[in-house]
Amino acid sequence: MTIEGSHVAETVAHHGAGADLTAVVVLLAAAVVAVPIFRKLGLGAVLGFLAGGVVIGPFGLGFFQHPQSVIHVAELGVVLFLFVIGLEMQPSRLWAMRGEIFGLGALQVVGAILVLTGIGVVMGFPAHASFVAGTGFVLTSTAVVMQMLDERGEMSTPFGRRIVAILLLEDLAIVPLLALVAFIAPGAEEATLADRMTDIAIGLAAIALLILVGRYLLNPMFRFLARFGGRDVMTAAALLVVLGAAMLMQEGGLSMAMGAFLAGVMLSESSFRHQLEADVEPFRGLLLGLFFLGVGMALDLDVVAANWTLIALWVPLYIVLKMVVIYAVARLLKSSSSEALERAVLMAQGGEFAFVLYTTAMSVGILTPEQNAILTAIIICSMALTPLLVILHDRFAPKAVASMDGVEAPKNLTANILLIGFDRVGQIVSQPLLARGYSLSIIETNAEMIHEANEVGFKVYYGDGSRLDILRTAGAANASLIIAAPGDPGATTKIVELVKHEFPLVPVLARAYGREHAIELMREGADFQMRETFESALSISREALVRLGDTPEDADELVASIRARDVQRLAIEAVEGLHARRGDVLLVNAPSPNGH
Repeated sequence: MTIEGSHVAETVAHHGAGADLTAVVVLLAAAVVAVPIFRKLGLGAVLGFLAGGVVIGPFGLGFFQHPQSVIHVAELGVVLFLFVIGLEMQPSRLWAMRGEIFGLGALQVVGAILVLTGIGVVMGFPAHASFVAGTGFVLTSTAVVMQMLDERGEMSTPFGRRIVAILLLEDLAIVPLLALVAFIAPGAEEATLADRMTDIAIGLAAIALLILVGRYLLNPMFRFLARFGGRDVMTAAALLVVLGAAMLMQEGGLSMAMGAFLAGVMLSESSFRHQLEADVEPFRGLLLGLFFLGVGMALDLDVVAANWTLIALWVPLYIVLKMVVIYAVARLLKSSSSEALERAVLMAQGGEFAFVLYTTAMSVGILTPEQNAILTAIIICSMALTPLLVILHDRFAPKAVASMDGVEAPKNLTANILLIGFDRVGQIVSQPLLARGYSLSIIETNAEMIHEANEVGFKVYYGDGSRLDILRTAGAANASLIIAAPGDPGATTKIVELVKHEFPLVPVLARAYGREHAIELMREGADFQMRETFESALSISREALVRLGDTPEDADELVASIRARDVQRLAIEAVEGLHARRGDVLLVNAPSPNGH
């Protein structure tokens, strides 16, 4: 049985509600079967989707027979995915990232284009074809990289933000690159200057129209729909906006994906942004899966088999050269060696915009249909290899080690207070003490944190406070007070135990991570312990009471009583355990057995 690319649409048109759902069932089955298997093997969801697409595609079991229709489906997935990205990218955030987008991003893109185009020319291929082939590989897969960042929990880190900046520049670059492909086409000299200026004017007009619509019409429209339409209509309106923006950009000769991204950015500061994000978010993983399934189905195994030596040469050659450029740019801009290597591994593949670029180049005569098929196969193979490269990197790459240059060990320190640990808690703790004029000796085990603290004027020493020799050299014996606030609960407990055993006359105040840890510290003899989230939670509760009508004085009195209740509760639990009966000490929201 086969499923033609337009079969579902035709069936819907002819049979209405009786549509054949075979295509949908096959796509879902491929995802449900392949992804868990690949995750179980430690290969990740991306590779699972790609493998599932190969299996159900025209060169596998043959459920789908038209690769071009599958590519169109995949492009729609990328369009919708970029809308979600744009929805999370407020203009203010984009402006804050402008240096990385147009600095780091532009340097990496231009450098990679020069190197990959140069290798094509050196290997004897025509300059125009080499430029298009190399440029397509430079455009990293936004979907693959964003998915990998999300799986690794690095999306919101500085490392992840730098990669997002580069991806945004590459997405922006597709517009001038498509124009450049048309300019260097064999018949381009026949086009008049007026024709070229007209094309540019149409593109700029499309962008201007989209911005005007976004600025003056979207919020009034969504306000009206929120009042009279309902949630389902709001979701439909969001899809109308994104697909309409994509169509407008396409009609203007630009990228559909860029139109969707701009639509998301325009809605990102709308008062309805969070509702739209909540409505669209459930589709995010499904759309990504659809994209990767489509890419897998588009892999022409006949082309791979007929040109396997060429593909086997160019896939690793392009990957290695692109990794070298990315690593060199990262190091040039002062990134650490480990960050530069990780960025190079994550961004080593070609991307989905290459399919658009190659198709355009084929339509204007720069590439032949066979060259387009070969280059598309090279891109897809590189995308499939990315999860494997990441796994190899994580397994064999040396772990990042912060430089110890300029880091000193404690020696004969004599301050009033010994502060152990200088992350977010230690930094806050230090401020009132310094304001009162007390001297602090600070030790920390994170060398990177020590460098950052030293840069802003602190003197922090490298030392493990859970070791007795370090405590002695840090001046624990003569300190008036010791504050144990490292980032590790086990280390905190060990510090309290050591201090109370070796320096019993020195008070020790400790940072606790939860009730169980607080009880553990009490048993070790801590003079005072505080759970790191307790007081901040009480502050939020106090603010809630004031906003609900309490006077600040009444709110303070009530919070004080809750604090006292917690002291009673903790004392009971320290003796009888966490599950001890607490009587009326703990307030709960469930009704009592007698109904009160």
